[in-house]
Amino acid sequence: MRPRGSRGGRFPLALRRSSVAWERQRPTWRDARPGLIAGALKRASGRPSGNWYVLGASRTLVADRPLGLTVAGQEVVAWRGADGRVHAGPGACPHLGAPLGEARVRCGTLVCHWHGLALDGGPFAGWEPFPAHDDGVLVWVRLDRCGGEEPTERPRVPVRPDPAGAVAAVWSGVGRCEPEDVVANRLDPWHGAWFHPYSFVDLTVLDSGEDEDAFLVDVSFRLAGRVVVPVRARFTAPGPRTVVMEIEEGEGCGSVVETHATPLGPDSAGQPRTAVVEAVVAASDRRGFAVARAAAPLVRPLMRAAAGRLWRDDLAYAERRWELRSSGRFPG
Repeated sequence: MRPRGSRGGRFPLALRRSSVAWERQRPTWRDARPGLIAGALKRASGRPSGNWYVLGASRTLVADRPLGLTVAGQEVVAWRGADGRVHAGPGACPHLGAPLGEARVRCGTLVCHWHGLALDGGPFAGWEPFPAHDDGVLVWVRLDRCGGEEPTERPRVPVRPDPAGAVAAVWSGVGRCEPEDVVANRLDPWHGAWFHPYSFVDLTVLDSGEDEDAFLVDVSFRLAGRVVVPVRARFTAPGPRTVVMEIEEGEGCGSVVETHATPLGPDSAGQPRTAVVEAVVAASDRRGFAVARAAAPLVRPLMRAAAGRLWRDDLAYAERRWELRSSGRFPG
């Protein structure tokens, strides 16, 4: 299969000549060599992040309430100032330790709901802010003590389509695993048609990443029956907690799916928790895509639902991988 680019082809859909039963498709376990996946994971883990972690979707950080969560064991609070800029810092009030994630935001100022201590985003009463960044799709925070790397002024945001011609949606979920288990899942494209037959068919890995450190994949997205959308996609890992899939040929050429894994900290049983924040930034130069942009508030929930269905399975994959690793039973 060689998908046709969206710029030249009139019809983005294809009709499969024959339907292959799930159990009769070509096995991919010989190609999905454990050492190959482990090598790609090791190289990704060695790339710098500048100590930046994804907190969540930009849209979820509204003007009147803060976002509170734990990142790498560090309690963090983030909110928008009066000018719309993102502020972030320790999630415990410097007075008596109140959870600032439950504070109020009034005119861009974070007001503690225990005793009224107010923070405008600058240092105050022993409270020191963390660098924060809003890239228009995702919100990031820099935690130098947690990351332990050479800090950078801005996070390394993947290249995305022009926002004016794109629709972006963000799905978030939490799994009992570590970030490397999430990244390893995304660096295993061979599982797609076997593990997600409701979404993917006719998957072929053209380049296993050994030369350019990228996985090049031909795959068809299943729509209904024999109707599919064939594309060619490239998977790369620009950092230790990020994997990016970019559509290089076929419908939606230039669209990207960013998967970010953010360590949260152990649960009550001492097991690790990792947040998966997946940003889908879809674009197309077809006339009909303008309708999708105009209907973005209706389209985004559908995009999130599709990502959530895939991650219901992929989080089970990541959790199983961590369970085996933590007990010394992982064969890879």
